[in-house]
Amino acid sequence: MDFSWSDDQLKLKESVIRFAKKELNDQLIQRDKNGVFSRDLWERCAEFGIQGMPFPEEYGGINADILTTMLVMEGLGYSCKDSGLIFGINAQMWSVQMPILRFGSEVQKFKYLPKLGSGKWIGAHGMTEPDSGSDAFSLRTSAKLYDGYYILNGTKTLVTNAPEANVFLVFATVDKKLGFMGVTGFIIEKDFSGFHVGKPIEKMGLKTTNMAELILEDCEVPVENRLGKVGSGAAVFNDSMEWERSCILASYLGSMERQLETCINYAKERRQFNKPIGKFQAVANKIVDMKVRLETSRQILYKVAWLKKTQGKAVMDAAIAKLYLSEAWVKSCLDAVQIHGGYGFTTEFELERDLRDSIGGTLYSGTSEIQRNIIAHQLGL
Repeated sequence: MDFSWSDDQLKLKESVIRFAKKELNDQLIQRDKNGVFSRDLWERCAEFGIQGMPFPEEYGGINADILTTMLVMEGLGYSCKDSGLIFGINAQMWSVQMPILRFGSEVQKFKYLPKLGSGKWIGAHGMTEPDSGSDAFSLRTSAKLYDGYYILNGTKTLVTNAPEANVFLVFATVDKKLGFMGVTGFIIEKDFSGFHVGKPIEKMGLKTTNMAELILEDCEVPVENRLGKVGSGAAVFNDSMEWERSCILASYLGSMERQLETCINYAKERRQFNKPIGKFQAVANKIVDMKVRLETSRQILYKVAWLKKTQGKAVMDAAIAKLYLSEAWVKSCLDAVQIHGGYGFTTEFELERDLRDSIGGTLYSGTSEIQRNIIAHQLGL
């Protein structure tokens, strides 16, 4: 494995850092407090090329390889403190755009990918239901074929980007008796008959991107909007989750590096008992642990990106990346708050927002417990 970067890749990362510092952090404390999603910032990211980074040029993308894309997202996480915005973008890229690219017809690719990559449209992914979360394929949402249309009935919940989205990738079963073999994916536009978005769901963190329920009441979906073959939904979903687990936490590397620099500077400047607090072993050890987590996370993430690029599959390594990076970020956020003492508990210092946002990483794209189950299964247990 060779994780050295070309000059062009490093220049691209630096350009992302400059862009995000200048464009993406305005009024963040207030937007987070009020749970405000910024369509303007979403479109600025798209104009820069973020949403189209790993997608082919013929569909409006930049055609960057996965390692370059991870480096870009790392730079974005370093300079953009708006974790909600980054999460929403990642949710679209890996669980909406990537499945359409990998399983969609040419008509679907040309119809949806350019709009999503350009920021004109926003995408959302609907799998979770009120009664099915980790047990992803025990779906109650049904799909019945009638004369050129599927009629979908059911409810999806905890759908990221739902209040703002224009297009939705929704999973339903054509026959419950078939189990996961009946699960099928459908591309639904927000104005389809029988489709409704519920009110936004308030949550602990990642408040600058919204989530909501999707309600399907005799929702009419043209046959041409089925994604892949009937019964291929499990394959589509598992493939997209592998991509998401591999890539969605790349921005955490940048966030961990930014947070580490913040803590080092504070530990040098803050004095207690007539010396910088960084001279106390209790503080220094926390900073060392943050550094070790950062560098370990970096190697894990780069490895899974390399595997996806060279081998196409990385089931276990994707689960390892998702598990380790998400839990490492929570631990580092806790350490950062503790290093700053009472100030770390305040909104002004922005560390409490990092901590609130970090918890979601242990839940979305499969909980830490599910990642451990995947790893154990891959080990033959």
